[in-house]
Amino acid sequence: MTSFPNGFRALVIGATGGIGSAFVQVLREMPQCAQVIGIHRHSLPAIDFDHEETITQAAHTLSTQAPFHLIINAVGVLHTDGFMPEKKIANLNYAQLLQTFRTNTFGPALTLAKFTPLLATERGVMAVISAKVGSIEDNRLGGWSSYRASKAALNMIVKTASIELRRTQPNTVLAALHPGTVNTGLSRPFGGEKLGRTPADAARDMLQVLDKLNVIDSGHFYAYDGTKLPW
Repeated sequence: MTSFPNGFRALVIGATGGIGSAFVQVLREMPQCAQVIGIHRHSLPAIDFDHEETITQAAHTLSTQAPFHLIINAVGVLHTDGFMPEKKIANLNYAQLLQTFRTNTFGPALTLAKFTPLLATERGVMAVISAKVGSIEDNRLGGWSSYRASKAALNMIVKTASIELRRTQPNTVLAALHPGTVNTGLSRPFGGEKLGRTPADAARDMLQVLDKLNVIDSGHFYAYDGTKLPW
């Protein structure tokens, strides 16, 4: 992580998920990283995208420990005990749409609003975990409508926020990241345990991508190998 200062500080939102916990682990193994704070639904402070006020409260509490050089939002949902991704447009329903957008779009959008002021002024990077299936241009198979749309909307919010922050926080970099197929609970119903990389490998790959990004790269969508993805 050569672009970050020695003794840099990091914050991971969604630190108990497969990818989020891997980010915490990998960052704690880096001698250059002085501190990693991981927050989730049951941490102190807690953050729960089902409850908007926790986002504001968590940011307010952590402001006393700012600045952070790196903030990663690793929260996301593809399926739950109550639903799986839609195979066709006829399967769309309000409940699934609302839950998917709340977790994948609304919560991350508010973390951008509330947590970007906590970034270091000399170099601050905030990343959200998106997904390649959220690329409208790359969509060739259809299906998974609510998940695809929630990630496409998240990408738009990242792009829009980056334009504003160029004026108010010129040394801030925002990025949407595609982690690839990772062996986590999110991907296991779709063969992730056989096809996916380990969460630690995915976290290392994405940290390398973030390390190379400069302010001119802010507001773009990147794969774990550094490829810029189409919107």
